[in-house]
Amino acid sequence: MSSKFILIPFTISLLILATLPSPAESVVADCGGDAAADGCTDKKKALPLKIIAIVSILVTSMIGVCLPLITRSVPALSPERSLFVIVKAFAAGIILATGFMHVLPDSFDMLSSDCLKENPWHKFPFTGFVAMLSAIVTLMIDSMATSFYSKKHKGGVVQPEGGAAAVEEGGGGLVHGHGHGHSHSHGKMVAEGSQLLRYRVIAMVLELGIIVHSIVIGLSLGASNNTCSIRGLIAALCFHQMFEGMGLGGCILQAEYNFVKKAAMAFFFSVTTPFGIALGIALSSMYKEDSPRSLITVGLLNASSAGLLIYMALVDLLASDFMGPKLQGSIKLQLKSYAAVLLGAGGMSLMAKWA
Repeated sequence: MSSKFILIPFTISLLILATLPSPAESVVADCGGDAAADGCTDKKKALPLKIIAIVSILVTSMIGVCLPLITRSVPALSPERSLFVIVKAFAAGIILATGFMHVLPDSFDMLSSDCLKENPWHKFPFTGFVAMLSAIVTLMIDSMATSFYSKKHKGGVVQPEGGAAAVEEGGGGLVHGHGHGHSHSHGKMVAEGSQLLRYRVIAMVLELGIIVHSIVIGLSLGASNNTCSIRGLIAALCFHQMFEGMGLGGCILQAEYNFVKKAAMAFFFSVTTPFGIALGIALSSMYKEDSPRSLITVGLLNASSAGLLIYMALVDLLASDFMGPKLQGSIKLQLKSYAAVLLGAGGMSLMAKWA
């Protein structure tokens, strides 16, 4: 969990840096235009909408991330059942569309803005380059973290943090049996432990990527005084946070952390977007969306978030499940899961019309 405490201040410092004046901005034409001419820009009317956004996004985020965590007691929604796999596929589609349809286009728009100098920003596709590097770095972190934890836990034999005693009790009867039974039990424990370790790495890396993205979108909403766009953003972000939280909550559930770690991860996810909105409100007097420094900083952060989210959705969520034994053993379940992915991605893509 310590990596979150390092990442959040680093991201915030970059965003605050974006609000500071830059000597280079004087050579760029004024890109702001007449903001009040559109009839939507009103700082006094925007503030109550931002307060509503903080409360509504906080509530929907908590519902989304906590819903999978409290459904273990519901047999139909347990991780072992097919319905859980379908819901997780739907949430993975949401995360995939977030990267492709929201974060990546925003980065392209920012880094190709007329407010930026022709050289180098219009001479090289920085968005694609940074997203590609982000995906590669995410792969490195994913791979190295798995190797590190495998060595730390003696080859990947990991037990649920809240249920180690139950596992030992369940396997106790096999220890006194014949050699084949003991060997089979040990092999199964190693396989399940390795899978559990992967779930934990996936949950941690996915949450870190979502935290960066959530702070950025929260800052953008909090700094905006356009009441017309804020209304649409509130609805879109509530939908987004609800189902993105379900995807993350499913990963946290499968990681089988103890209650404290589950609560901490759910808390960080729930509060980052409202915190970003509050930060945007505080910096709204200094933050200029069209300033070169803001465009570059937020554009690069969006590109890196997009690369991470796309990698996590495709590799660690979708490919991992669809190539796993449960879905490979049932064509019917695969088709249902594909439909869920398309439904989630389609719904989130539709939201790009308003956010």
